[in-house]
Amino acid sequence: MMKFLPIFLLTFLFFGLPMAPLANAATQTATVELSAQDITTALKSYQKQLDTLKQQVSKASTDSQLTKLFEATQSLSAGAEKLAADLQPAQEKLQAQLDVLGPPPEAGGMAETASVVQQRNTLNNTKKQLDDAVKRSQAIRTGALDLGQQINDLRRVAFKSQLALNTGSILSTQFWSPKADPQSEEQVRFNEFSQQLQEIWQGSWQEEWRYGTLVLIIVAIAIWSLGRYLVESFLAWLCIRYFPDGRLRRSFMALATALITLFGTTFALSLVESAFSRAQPFPPQVQDFAEGVMRLGIFCALIAGLGRAFLSLNRPSWRLAPLNDAIASGMRFFSPLLAMLALAFGSVELVNNVIGASLGTTILGNGLVAALMAMVLLAIPLRARHIRRQLERQEAHIEKRSTLEGIVHILIMLSAVVILFSLLIGYISFARFLTYQLIWIALVLMAFYFLVLFATDLCAAVFSPHTASGRALKKSLNVRDRHLEQLTIIFTAIAKCSLLLLMIVALISGSFGTTTPNTLLQKIITILSGEGLKSLHIVPGKLLDAVICLVIGSYILRVTRRWLSHELLPKTISDIGIRASLITLFTNVGYVLLILITLATLGIQWNNLAWIVSALSVGIGFGLQEIVKNFISGLILLTERPVKVGDMIGIGGVEGDVRRINVRATEIQLSDRSTMIVPNSQLISQNVRNATMGNAQGVVTIALTFPIDIDPELVRDILLNAYRDYESILETPAPYVRFSQLGPEGIILSVTGYVASPRLVGSTKSDLLFNILRLLREQQVNLSSPQEVVFMKHREKKLADEEEHSS
Repeated sequence: MMKFLPIFLLTFLFFGLPMAPLANAATQTATVELSAQDITTALKSYQKQLDTLKQQVSKASTDSQLTKLFEATQSLSAGAEKLAADLQPAQEKLQAQLDVLGPPPEAGGMAETASVVQQRNTLNNTKKQLDDAVKRSQAIRTGALDLGQQINDLRRVAFKSQLALNTGSILSTQFWSPKADPQSEEQVRFNEFSQQLQEIWQGSWQEEWRYGTLVLIIVAIAIWSLGRYLVESFLAWLCIRYFPDGRLRRSFMALATALITLFGTTFALSLVESAFSRAQPFPPQVQDFAEGVMRLGIFCALIAGLGRAFLSLNRPSWRLAPLNDAIASGMRFFSPLLAMLALAFGSVELVNNVIGASLGTTILGNGLVAALMAMVLLAIPLRARHIRRQLERQEAHIEKRSTLEGIVHILIMLSAVVILFSLLIGYISFARFLTYQLIWIALVLMAFYFLVLFATDLCAAVFSPHTASGRALKKSLNVRDRHLEQLTIIFTAIAKCSLLLLMIVALISGSFGTTTPNTLLQKIITILSGEGLKSLHIVPGKLLDAVICLVIGSYILRVTRRWLSHELLPKTISDIGIRASLITLFTNVGYVLLILITLATLGIQWNNLAWIVSALSVGIGFGLQEIVKNFISGLILLTERPVKVGDMIGIGGVEGDVRRINVRATEIQLSDRSTMIVPNSQLISQNVRNATMGNAQGVVTIALTFPIDIDPELVRDILLNAYRDYESILETPAPYVRFSQLGPEGIILSVTGYVASPRLVGSTKSDLLFNILRLLREQQVNLSSPQEVVFMKHREKKLADEEEHSS
């Protein structure tokens, strides 16, 4: 590495001094040699650390060791990145000096002096060596990041394997042995950590820091208790005074209650940490413990805050959920109890992680927290059921329990029973994992519930024509109430889809590798941050994840399709055929995307789907070509829409209404209410008559035969008046009468009028015939009967025979 010494000598030389001949620069070598040597030593140290970490990772066997190694890789990566960033200005400086010297002169040009040539060569060599040093630093950083990713993979694999281990029942002596016979090394580490905490406590209560510590603790307690109450009261007053009437007040107050509890606890814990860190900085172990307690406290505050917001005991009339007051009052202690249990046992786990507790001690803590939390979870539905039965015996008015509420209670009871059973048979880690997963899922669903209700109520209030904001939008944008309603639907859908996507990501992110409540909170922060979403890679390898993805995707498609067909499209598009085509096209594309996403969730890479394409090509050649042809034809019908739902078409001598365009065939309802199934390819390849395409009008034509001795003008007026008086006949184009034929049978007159739709032709023609016959009888105008026509034909034939005979 000593070969890099000239690089840093020249780098710092040119940084600190203007360009000068090398003879003058050599006098400054001694002033920068130490800094250059430090950087060279840093590169050596980084490479050595990386090699050492790789060796330690291959020998690591516990999760705590892997965690510390991962933190070391992050620190190494940050150091290498900083070194590369520090060297970048030197590169720019060298490049600027080379630009001043300019390129070498071309052959035949003016020759340069030897000192300039030497200086350019030196700068080029120095810049090349400096670039190599930067590349080496970046390579070390990349290697550290890759090693960190490998450590995470190892932790995930170790966690999955740990779930399948049987560590002994909680009733066995092996489970309680760490408490009865603690290991000496572990006790020493615990005593050292306790000594550090005691020193920090004593230092914070020294005379010069005593009053400041006391004030900060009092302020923290006041903010956590009285401050939360005052802020909630102020927001409630604000809602009553300024918010419009409706559900927005309740949803806002519920969300605000949870957030006030969360942020109040966060601020109070920050003040407490500041109170004890003022006297002296925390040692590394205490600092890790303090950060963990901060995250754990926020997590517990989230449990308590969502529980308070859901029950809404201070304002029962503002409660969002249809929950009886007696049941809500009986459930008031469960969320604080869960929060306290999570705080207590989470703190114990933090201590175990900091001191590197043994496996037996860790299993003991996991079993205790899983058992106590499972019993609390089991008591929740049992308590609600007991209160409901008491109310029923007292014949009090109580709402019937919904199906969703019953499903939630059953799932909680089953999960609690599974957790307790797992503890009895010895699967401690699985029981603890399931406990925190159940709490995590409940928190995510409750947060999603409050956020969706608030987003829906907010959009409804903002775009309502009865609120100040809605009236302002209506006036400024010059829109109607119908357009405001459409904006409400669109923005509500955007908010719900965004929250639903966030919920899915949160649930899946918390479903693997989550072992402590503080890591759950880290995932919340990671999900809510832009960098977290950018770096999140969800590649689960389990079939269960794929099934969950398929179920959730199917539900989203059904809900979105119902929303499109019942809410958005009826208020934006009046044509029922276009609406049906858009819904069908959305459904087909959605299911295709859902299948692809499910395959990706299973871990099937896109480049591994070549065999599927090959199999499909063979299948198409041997029998699937008709199905594929009809499917493609269906997509053409849905996009080009030569035939859409609601059209009256004729194909193959049959006429009927298009009722549905499926993936393979189209359903046509005939006049007798029967349905004809026509493959989509026939609608593309054959001649199809679309009677209603392009707002086509119906033509009603009636031809009548009259005797020769009638008054044609009188009959024409009768026919025109009959058409003009009928309400379905359009004024434009106006009806008209044509003298079709004058023959031996009589006079044939045809009258024609137009109606709004070809569907009205049959009924209109029938009504007009009844009316025309009535008017003709009133005017004593007769039609040519079939007997008269036959008689005239025989008479003409007889006259023709007589003329022929006489001739």
